[in-house]
Amino acid sequence: MLRSFLPVALAGFTGGAGAAGAVWFTSGSVSATLAGALAAFAGSALAGAPLLRQQNASLRKLASAVLDAADAPDPGSVSLPPTGAPAHLESAIRDALEGMSEAVASAGAQIRQLELRRKIAETEVQHASEVFNSLQDAVLVIDNFRELKMANAPAAEMMGLNLESALSRSVDDLVGDERIRTMIADTLASASPAHRRRVEHEIASLSGGDPRICDVTLACLPDRKSEGVGGVVTIIRDITREREISQMKSDFVSKASHELRTPLASIKAYIEMLLDGEASDEDSRQEFYSVIKSESDRLGRLIDNMLNLSRIEAGIVRPSYEEVDFTAVAQSAVEIIQPQAALKDISVTFQRGPLACTAKADEDMIKQVYLNLLSNSVKYTPEGGRVTLTIENDDSTGSVFSTIADTGLGIAPDDLDKVFDKFYRIDNYKRVAKGTGLGLPLVKQIVETVHHGDVSVTSTLGLGSKFMFSIPYEAEGA
Repeated sequence: MLRSFLPVALAGFTGGAGAAGAVWFTSGSVSATLAGALAAFAGSALAGAPLLRQQNASLRKLASAVLDAADAPDPGSVSLPPTGAPAHLESAIRDALEGMSEAVASAGAQIRQLELRRKIAETEVQHASEVFNSLQDAVLVIDNFRELKMANAPAAEMMGLNLESALSRSVDDLVGDERIRTMIADTLASASPAHRRRVEHEIASLSGGDPRICDVTLACLPDRKSEGVGGVVTIIRDITREREISQMKSDFVSKASHELRTPLASIKAYIEMLLDGEASDEDSRQEFYSVIKSESDRLGRLIDNMLNLSRIEAGIVRPSYEEVDFTAVAQSAVEIIQPQAALKDISVTFQRGPLACTAKADEDMIKQVYLNLLSNSVKYTPEGGRVTLTIENDDSTGSVFSTIADTGLGIAPDDLDKVFDKFYRIDNYKRVAKGTGLGLPLVKQIVETVHHGDVSVTSTLGLGSKFMFSIPYEAEGA
């Protein structure tokens, strides 16, 4: 009986390559069924795989050789060794297996390459999504059917959207601002991929606060298939704070110009009178010189205060922190202010506790705070009044607590919240004393911005005011 030999490697094509030994088939078992299966596999499964299609011929050749072996006469019970298999069958098997091995290796390499590309694409998509969601501006992406395709967290917050349920819904149902809906519709209707529009628009606050001033930019997205408009991307940037800062700068320049102009005008007027010979005697000239010096000093203080404020607000001030004895600094400030108080017969009293009041602070700045507050109290206290400076330790807050109280004109409730604003001066008090309107703002900056303390004021109109500030024992960042 003729035996046809098929190496186990043929079975290895289906995952069993490398099994032990060889498989012997009789002519009765290697039938047309096996050959037909090989031919069918070659004609169907491999035909659908581009990388393996080239192996069709080898498998068809193998199937033909199997059929030939099955139809060969039976030589009896003599068994042939593997090397005794028909030459054409052995060659066909070898060719098929070699081709299949190369094809499988090539397919595996391509699969690994595709898997690598898939992971790279997923990483890029994840990075793009993280960048998109990290944008501070609100971004809405609308397709040409006016349905929402993408939106980031700022857009959801500004428009009140639920990102999980908002996608693929009409923008008309999602965006409550009519003008934005209209602009999106107009941009889609432009039918021009290069169309771009930028407008400034106020958007109502969902929390019921003031409207937000926004810079809205709309741009068309191209449609690669039709070369038309495939959608609209809308970028909404909140510029409310920028507008406020710009207005503050304009107000500062306007007020600073006004404050600078006043002493300069006075200096110029008195100089012109001196040049015209209107001061005919030495007493008159001395009076003019005194006024010029006073206005020059006022101008110098104004410029110094403006520079100090600007430096503190810009964060370029480098305070020199050291252990400061607040009692000694306050005593020095009281001595400096005494002559000014004596001119109005105002008594200045200094009260302090038995314990030392010390904290990490910039001594020069703290002295400036005491001088500004004491000078302010003396200026707005009528003749014969009192000014009291008190210093004590506040262990509950871990700070040195100072109070400057006076029996002056007092501050109306409507003005209390404004006294620390730059250049703000109470209209009714402008004739009482001259000032720059920068003393109290500078106090606030030194106490709160530089030393991380707290400053406040209480007052009763006609009965006096009380300014209080605290400086922590330990300075932050010292």
